[in-house]
Amino acid sequence: MPASAFIRHTAFTLVLALFSALALGQAQKAPSAYKPSVGQEGKDVVWVPTPQALVDKMLDMAKVTPSDYVIDLGSGDGRTVITAAKRGVRALGIEYNPAMVELSKENAEKERVSERASFMKADLFQSDFSKATVITMFLLPDINLKLRPKILGLKPGTRIVSNTFTMGDWEADETATVDKDCNGSWCTALLWIVPAQVGGTHQLPEGELILKQSFQKLSGTLRTNGRTVPVEGRVRGEEIAFTAGGREYRARANGKRLELR
Repeated sequence: MPASAFIRHTAFTLVLALFSALALGQAQKAPSAYKPSVGQEGKDVVWVPTPQALVDKMLDMAKVTPSDYVIDLGSGDGRTVITAAKRGVRALGIEYNPAMVELSKENAEKERVSERASFMKADLFQSDFSKATVITMFLLPDINLKLRPKILGLKPGTRIVSNTFTMGDWEADETATVDKDCNGSWCTALLWIVPAQVGGTHQLPEGELILKQSFQKLSGTLRTNGRTVPVEGRVRGEEIAFTAGGREYRARANGKRLELR
């Protein structure tokens, strides 16, 4: 081989080797697409995605509208937040796993709802969700119980929806099961309405009302026309309904006062 041809061949080989080395280096540096696995461990729970049919049911039960602000506790791959955003609702996902947070942001971008769907890496127990009008979650019962005092301190009327798991002795206001398009597991939604705190003594035109409150359930007495009759009732947000002496009453909580309807 002539010297000039040998030089050209050697130079080409070196350039080819250099490009190959650069391509290999870039491939090694490029992050692979994150794919979560069902059952992977998290800070407080393992990750199991909520079936889409139940996501839809949970949002239906909460009667979300574009005026709501949804916060999903332990948002995983972001499907609940993204589904809410598709309904025109502002929604935030709180998730401890940073890889899941980034995946959720990517999923929101793909669905073109990033303006309404946001995600943050945070600890549930250190997060402020007081501005939420709807809270969704798929957490274990003991986590729900730890969060319960904070949830009960939210604005009366805030809707809480859980996939499958309860709030201990705080009974759900509504329960629904999805049979269609659900995989047989994790197909039950439970809804709570944060009740106003109305326990205590109230002076009404009818007389003195003394209420004892256990979550949304009421008991007590009404002293009217010289007699005392037992009271039973319920609170749903700021709305109160109770019976006393065979009569039905409806009222609304206005701060610590009751206003009869």
